[in-house]
Amino acid sequence: MIGLIVTGHGHFASGLTSSLKLIAGEPQNYAAVDFEETDSTDDLAKKLTEAMDSLSDCKEILVLSDLAGGSPFKTSVEIGFPRGNVEVIAGTNLGMLVEINLTRTFSESVKDLAESAVNVGKDQVVRFVYKPVEKIEVSDGI
Repeated sequence: MIGLIVTGHGHFASGLTSSLKLIAGEPQNYAAVDFEETDSTDDLAKKLTEAMDSLSDCKEILVLSDLAGGSPFKTSVEIGFPRGNVEVIAGTNLGMLVEINLTRTFSESVKDLAESAVNVGKDQVVRFVYKPVEKIEVSDGI
């Protein structure tokens, strides 16, 4: 199975994890890493290293982060890239996390799973548009 780490600013990771558990149950080979206000980037690096090390039984790891260019994203790349089996995605949303968590057991590679995550994440962003129903009256009286 591909390991999965969620990380982000504040309680982004633990918040999404709470929602994931409610929707899909307890995830396996999974870690949530929050970058809290009191953490330095060194603290974050230590947490991410520990999370990646805890998934050592996994052949590959996908990291889902909140913001492209933010400390959780950059630190995940800095720690994960040298390992050679880690992909990092930014812009994570709950729909993406739920689907990727459920489908990662069937994925052939972390690169394929990362591509799927980006596509699912984009598809999950929608805008409600109200369209009133037009009533059509029958003119022939039937």
